[in-house]
Amino acid sequence: METYDIGLVPGPVSVPPELRAPYQRDYGSPDLEEEFFALYQACEASLGGILATRNRVVIQSGEGMLALWGALKSVLRPGDRVMAVASGVFGYGIADMARQLGMTVEVVGFGYDDVPDPDQVRDAARRLRPRLITAVHCETPSGTLAALAPLGAIAAEVGALFYVDFVSSGGGVEIRVDDWHIDLGLLGSQKVLSLPPDLAMVTVSDRAWEAAQEVGYAGYDALAPWRTGVADRYLPYTHNWRAMAALHLATTQLLDEGLPAVFKRHGEVAARCRGRLRAMGVDLFPKSEAICSPTVTAARMPFGWTWPDLDRALRARGMVVGGSYGPLAGKVFRIGHMGSQADGGLVGRGLDVLQQILAGRR
Repeated sequence: METYDIGLVPGPVSVPPELRAPYQRDYGSPDLEEEFFALYQACEASLGGILATRNRVVIQSGEGMLALWGALKSVLRPGDRVMAVASGVFGYGIADMARQLGMTVEVVGFGYDDVPDPDQVRDAARRLRPRLITAVHCETPSGTLAALAPLGAIAAEVGALFYVDFVSSGGGVEIRVDDWHIDLGLLGSQKVLSLPPDLAMVTVSDRAWEAAQEVGYAGYDALAPWRTGVADRYLPYTHNWRAMAALHLATTQLLDEGLPAVFKRHGEVAARCRGRLRAMGVDLFPKSEAICSPTVTAARMPFGWTWPDLDRALRARGMVVGGSYGPLAGKVFRIGHMGSQADGGLVGRGLDVLQQILAGRR
């Protein structure tokens, strides 16, 4: 299995040595020991600080998709009206997930190179009056970042629960869960937190807890057992103590750096990345730089290149980036500059390699 000196995939991102260290240690039983529950509560508090919420934060053992599925199943019954606000692979994908669960789904859709227009969303929400509105903050396959505050205000106006995927933005971009009326905020460990893909986190509002209690969904990904599980010292399964220890270290590092500094670092690295690409004659994918994400840059394939050819050429020089999904497959490549990869030196080295490769083909 090959490894690469310059890792710039948009997740799972590079795990720094200090965050790998907890995985090499032995711990006790998370089912029985008070030390684990204290660790869980410390992680929950840190995540609350990063996401600007007083809501409970459920920390589950599993990859980020666990949070997306579990939150839908926990607060919805078949036939419930869901309005999916979509402008990319994950936004449209969440609509498909809700359909598979038997919900009545209406999509308010936008182009993959665009972000939602709140006016169109408001008109649809007032007409539909859904039980749940879904949205994606950072569409990782497209490199776009949507404005959540107006969408949250719309959800509050029509009395809908607001479900937000901020898996690839949380921690690297300001998110204000409480101020933006987010009832279910979904996060994964493998993006800005710079951990392996082994934890899924959900911020849960009081309204969402009430909905979960009413629905009564039971399953590995169910939210309901977590409402009192920590207080009762009785979790629904054996948790991942090593991952929780690494999460505590990762969140502490972000808070110690200071969230304004973290957000500035991500924004500055992203701006330099986009500037270098433009200078090489590589077009960005989003229709406007104003909607580009600070955590991932999506660019159109350079003229004369296919994705397999570019991927091979980069890997031969010790660099790995990401392709894209769905309708964007083969048309877009992505540079992940989130978490440990929001590093100007690392991204600069990677762009030097890309520049040399493109220049060699001309």
